[in-house]
Amino acid sequence: MPNITLYGTPISTYVRTTRLLLTGAGIDYTLEDIDIFDGSNNTDEYRQKHPFGKVPTLEVEREIIYETDAITYYLDEKFANNKFSPADVLDKARMYQIMSVVNSYLYAPAVGVLTTQNIVVPKQGGRPDQKAIEGAILPAQNALEAIEKIFKGDPYLLGSELSIADLYLIPIFVYISQTPQFDTVTTQTLKLSAWWKNVQTLDIVKEICS
Repeated sequence: MPNITLYGTPISTYVRTTRLLLTGAGIDYTLEDIDIFDGSNNTDEYRQKHPFGKVPTLEVEREIIYETDAITYYLDEKFANNKFSPADVLDKARMYQIMSVVNSYLYAPAVGVLTTQNIVVPKQGGRPDQKAIEGAILPAQNALEAIEKIFKGDPYLLGSELSIADLYLIPIFVYISQTPQFDTVTTQTLKLSAWWKNVQTLDIVKEICS
């Protein structure tokens, strides 16, 4: 196995997605903490790895890969024998569809607003922006309901095995389940609610997302 280093903030949802895959596949790696809160991600050294200063970034034998979609694809294909990708072409398309919904429509309201305002801001001594919270509820709800319609698996999103789609959604649920708006945004997503009760008990989820 080549030397693999993952750069990123451990509490980042996308870092957790990547670590869930690495751990679930039994891939040895080193986690190099790049703190997005103290500016470590904006140093010249780190920007040589990721020009936009985001996390995570993967380094494998001096080859650099950034953006979680690319990282998870590479790891699953190269080292995990496609363990986290459905064999069926349509199911694989649905996997990428869910990943895109998370990236484009769910992350911003669920993590950028609900999680940040309810959890991060109070920890930093601030007061939550209630207007921002109220404005994030419907977009988060719409994104989750879109994923609910794609949901076709048992017990996971796309079948009997975890896919990258599950690994994208799990860290989001870890955070929004701690917010007062969780019941509201999941009121119409009964399958996702059942899915969450199941996946939060998985050993890799407890290890990476606790």
